[in-house]
Amino acid sequence: MNSVVFSPSAYSTVSGVNGPLVILDNVKFPRYAEIVHLTLPDGTKRSGQVLEVIGSKAVVQVFEGTSGIDAKKTACEFTGDILRTPVSEDMLGRVFNGSGKPIDRGPTVLAEDYLDIMGTTPPRPPRLQNALSWTDVLTRELHLHTKMK
Repeated sequence: MNSVVFSPSAYSTVSGVNGPLVILDNVKFPRYAEIVHLTLPDGTKRSGQVLEVIGSKAVVQVFEGTSGIDAKKTACEFTGDILRTPVSEDMLGRVFNGSGKPIDRGPTVLAEDYLDIMGTTPPRPPRLQNALSWTDVLTRELHLHTKMK
């Protein structure tokens, strides 16, 4: 399956700021989970991720907070990429913060690959031949066990 990747696009169409969220209007082809770079009027750079897309409107969560963001003077660049984290076997047994940086005073981890942080959903448990789910069976067993006491 081919996916379309658009080149980075810059906008100055911030229509609102609410808590950690920035709302952008008139965005061409925004994508869910896309990474956005924001440049504040004083030159400060921040990053965020698209949480919701409604037509040409994008809701972006700013990772470093929204204080100082001026709706009229903040530039936003859509990177066309999603958030990825470096992975390596050297990560096993290590402790990391929410951004994937080591916080256990160990050595820097060199990435062997970069994986999408959204991942895939786990497989659903198989159905029994009689079309009952495992949850149905466990609920019935629990009910019978409770009656025996």
